[in-house]
This record gives sequence, C-alpha cells and structure tokens, in this order.
Amino acid sequence: MMKATLLALAFLLELALLVVAGWWGFTRPAGWPVRVAAGLGAPLLIAVVWGLFCSPKAGVPLPAPAKLTVQAACFVTGGLLLALAGRPVPGALLVAVWAVDKALLTLAGDPV
Repeated sequence: MMKATLLALAFLLELALLVVAGWWGFTRPAGWPVRVAAGLGAPLLIAVVWGLFCSPKAGVPLPAPAKLTVQAACFVTGGLLLALAGRPVPGALLVAVWAVDKALLTLAGDPV
C-alpha cells in the first residue's frame, strides 16, 4: 500500500512539473507570442526528455544512476523555473518532495 501511494505521488509530481513549466512560460513578462511559445514549449521539452530517458518505456534506456540524474535535472529545472517566476519556496518544495519520494521508493525496492 505504501509503495502504491509513493508511486501515485511520483506521478502527481511529474504532472506538477509539467504544469510548473507551462505556468512559467505563460507568465513571462513578454508579448503573447513569446508567452505562448514558452508556455507550450517548456512542458513539451520536459515531456520529451522524460519520455526519452525516464519513462518505463523510455526510448533510450539508461543505467539507473544516469536515469536518476536526468530525473533530478528535470525536477531541479522545475524548481528553478518556479524560483525565476518569483516562487522560490514552492520551487524548493517541489524538488524536496520529489527527492524524499524518490528516496522512499528506492528504499521500498522500486527501481529508478
């Protein structure tokens, strides 16, 4: 039951990461074409990277340490995007909650 809860949290955090990237883009202090491009492009870029390297059916299978590094880079990017948008505390919380969830999943025997 605990592992299922942690996996559900991981999925919700991944969705939150995409929302954060989109929110950052749509709230840029720029004209609407730039905001639309950033608001759609940032989450798309993260989704492509995640799909290629981190998803269970990744197109480019990586060894566990490399996969964990890519996952961490995605979440740190999300945290930085929130900080750049003037929300450093939620940015830090996003990264911290992901790190704790990932650590607990690893302890529960879930592969990276």
